[in-house]
Parts: sequence; structure tokens; C-alpha cells
Amino acid sequence: MIVCHCHVVNDAAIARAVEAGASNLAQVCRSTGAGRDCGACVFSVRRLVCEHVASQVPESAEPIHAAS
Repeated sequence: MIVCHCHVVNDAAIARAVEAGASNLAQVCRSTGAGRDCGACVFSVRRLVCEHVASQVPESAEPIHAAS
């Protein structure tokens, strides 16, 4: 699915950028070119980045709690 029509960036390109190490909206936009012109795609790009970053967190990872 095309997310950014200005630079013809699709959801697969966003996933590849996250897999390559981009972990936030700004890094993905720099890497793919999405969101650099009209900005209409920024909310969709952000949603996809959040989904892909969240899917990379291992399920066995437990939150670290400070001892009280």
C-alpha cells in the first residue's frame, strides 16, 4: 500500500527502514523520503512505525522495576 504519494513510499519500505534501525518517525522519514513534501502521510507513517517497532520487541522482555 502506498503511504506517501509524493515520494511513492509504501508500507514495505517503512518496515524495511525500521528493520534497518530507524526507530522513530524522523528517522524513517529521512530514510524513505516520506513526509518531506506535503506532510499528508505523516500520521500514517507514524502509525506504521509504531506498529513495526512494537512488533520487534521480544515477548520475553519484561519491564524492569526498581526495587522499593
